[in-house]
Amino acid sequence: MDKLSGKSRCSLARSAPHRRKHIAPVRFAGCEAGAPLAMFGRSLRERALTQRSAGMGWRCKSSLRSEAEERLPHMSKFATSLLFLSGFSLAFAQSPTAPTDTPTPAAQPATSARTPTASAPKYPVPYAPASVQEIRAVMDRVLGYLETANAVKIVDAETEAPATDLSHLPEKPSFAKTDFRVVSYEWGVTYSGMLAAAAATGDKRYTHFVDERLTAIAAVAAKWKDQPLPERNFRDGGRSYQIRSVLKPSALDDCGAMGAAMIRASRAGIHSEQLRPWIDNYLDWISHGQYRFADGTLARNRPMKDALWLDDLYMSVPALSQMGVLTGDGKYFDDAARQIRQFAERMFVPEKGLWRHGWIQAMTPHPAFFWGRANGWAIIAMAELLDVLPENHPDREKILSLYRAQAAALAALQDKEGRWHQLLDHNDTYHETSASTMFVYAIAHGVNKGWLDPLAYVPMLSLGWNSVAQQVNAQGQVENTCIGTGMAFDPAFYAYRPVSVYAAHGYGPIFLAGAEMIQLRQGKAAKISVSDGGVHADPRHER
Repeated sequence: MDKLSGKSRCSLARSAPHRRKHIAPVRFAGCEAGAPLAMFGRSLRERALTQRSAGMGWRCKSSLRSEAEERLPHMSKFATSLLFLSGFSLAFAQSPTAPTDTPTPAAQPATSARTPTASAPKYPVPYAPASVQEIRAVMDRVLGYLETANAVKIVDAETEAPATDLSHLPEKPSFAKTDFRVVSYEWGVTYSGMLAAAAATGDKRYTHFVDERLTAIAAVAAKWKDQPLPERNFRDGGRSYQIRSVLKPSALDDCGAMGAAMIRASRAGIHSEQLRPWIDNYLDWISHGQYRFADGTLARNRPMKDALWLDDLYMSVPALSQMGVLTGDGKYFDDAARQIRQFAERMFVPEKGLWRHGWIQAMTPHPAFFWGRANGWAIIAMAELLDVLPENHPDREKILSLYRAQAAALAALQDKEGRWHQLLDHNDTYHETSASTMFVYAIAHGVNKGWLDPLAYVPMLSLGWNSVAQQVNAQGQVENTCIGTGMAFDPAFYAYRPVSVYAAHGYGPIFLAGAEMIQLRQGKAAKISVSDGGVHADPRHER
């Protein structure tokens, strides 16, 4: 072919249309026979775009040019190169850009408003902080459920005839079977939680709930006081246990939580004279009846001899703390502080900031299984002792240091959806509600008291409350709560414990946590907000 410049060649093509009729249609991959030349250019562009998207990049350049030269032999290499480059350049311009670490800012419209570059995050739980009204709505829903499910009904133990007048009870009164007992350590926690809810909200329904049940318990116990107690019967729905545990406690589970609730109720003006005999009975067992090590540490002989259960910090320390306030006798504060100090020597793992669930004196080494709810019992026990422990008590700084260490460890272990795992350091175990709610309560309490920095802890508390609030269903039941749990030394035992809405452990912590979150939202987190996409609290706006 004659050697002409590109400009001359184009002029010649326009002035001599007869030459174009000699360009025979060709068949090649991507174009049908008889297709105009432009389609081959488009085919090259598509091939280039496809290969670039597949990660071949510029390496496909020489192969595409060779194909162009082979498919259009009648064209000069120069013309073929022009055709190839036009197609390849367009393909490069149209191909998607490689992802970068820095997002490309969206073009700004004429107005000053910024156009979002991406959709909002799809959080698994609500992210914005809950308002006081939203917190109350959750608590009220649970209260509404329990008013029916935990109704107090007294009957004649022999005839089942109902008894409605507490001043004229049958000789052998008993509690009718309902979804839940009215006497148990779980309900001691619930009564304390409802008293806290009443104080935070001013809603007398919470006080009435506690008053109605504790007054009935005191009346039934008084009726049985001078009679032979019913035998333990594990087939009667716990009815015999409820009576025996008040008059003749035989374990810390029987008296610690219930004793603490009765003292709080008495201090709140709920029939203190009727409750006092049973308060004294409970505290006498804790102080003198429960088995102890030689150094005074409260212990059990199950599942093996000389066993420490972390749960027992809550089953003793809050009652001892409250008794110290009620009586003004410092020996109760001393015993409560001693329990935390001596449990910590055996059961707190400093490098983890957590407590092992069980400890057996004869065992070497001591396995560490960080069960969530047991760690909840421990941090609540410390928080409630710190509430009342004199500032100059020699153990106060030690206990406050333990409390802060555990709070920091728990904050680091919170899952992205706001709750904690059944085994705290095993992310393959399920999210457990009662422990999670306990942590929200105990840490929020520390922020409200000034023991913890609101800037550091309010965001995780907001997420934690939102997550546990979602576990309260429309009926008011608390879901995904682990049932009653013993002690073991392998992960499977804890990992496969069932959950149930009838595990009463989940209810009391909702009221405790809700009350603290209301106080937080009205105080140190009054101006909590979402700023720069994240939750932040500014204590300068505290009311």
